Amino acid sequence: MLLEMRDVSVNYGKVSAMRNITLSVPEGGIVTIIGGNGAGKTTCLRAISGLARLSSGEIWFQGERIDTLSPDRIVGRGIAHVPEGRRIFKDMTVEENLRTGAFLRRDAEAVEQDLEGVFKRFPRLRERRTQRAQTMSGGEQQMLAIGRALMAKPKLLLMDEPSMGLAPVIVEEIARIIEDINAQGVPVVLVEQNAELALELADHAYVLETGNMALEGPASELHDNEHVRAAYLGV
Repeated sequence: MLLEMRDVSVNYGKVSAMRNITLSVPEGGIVTIIGGNGAGKTTCLRAISGLARLSSGEIWFQGERIDTLSPDRIVGRGIAHVPEGRRIFKDMTVEENLRTGAFLRRDAEAVEQDLEGVFKRFPRLRERRTQRAQTMSGGEQQMLAIGRALMAKPKLLLMDEPSMGLAPVIVEEIARIIEDINAQGVPVVLVEQNAELALELADHAYVLETGNMALEGPASELHDNEHVRAAYLGV
């Protein structure tokens, strides 16, 4: 198993954000975490990437425990995080933003090759490589955030609400990008409030409700689950 969370709990002060969560991510494929606002989805990704400290439990990646590591060391192990709200550096250019994704890498020639690969994947970023990130549309900024994460050459990509605030046609494009990234061998953990999109893309799904694990199973089965359809798919 590529990644395992074992009975993980996270508290923010006296508030419990996530309780005894156990989940796993296999090599390859897409795993999604769905749930309503405040369910603990973002906290789950922040715990994996070291941005939220665990109150209890363990996180293992490629057979090694990582929950004791700093965020930069977790990135160095191969986990890249596309955060909610994109969090790009708006005063920096597109190319400068992309290069920050490779700040831990020492393989300069490969970094240049990967930068060219990002520009091939996202032609609009090539067109705007010298443009300040704050001047781009929401969809372009999301592509930039994804491209920046890919510059870390991840073994696992965490994506938090990549469709948030985007027009439907751009959401479809982002979905194709996620599928393409995964098809090229990068496993993805996808957090999405757009449950329909998430369950269409994913192989396996987890449902969080108020910090607890409510359901888990193959995404196709959860898509047909009566509770999921009523609570998250509007059926």
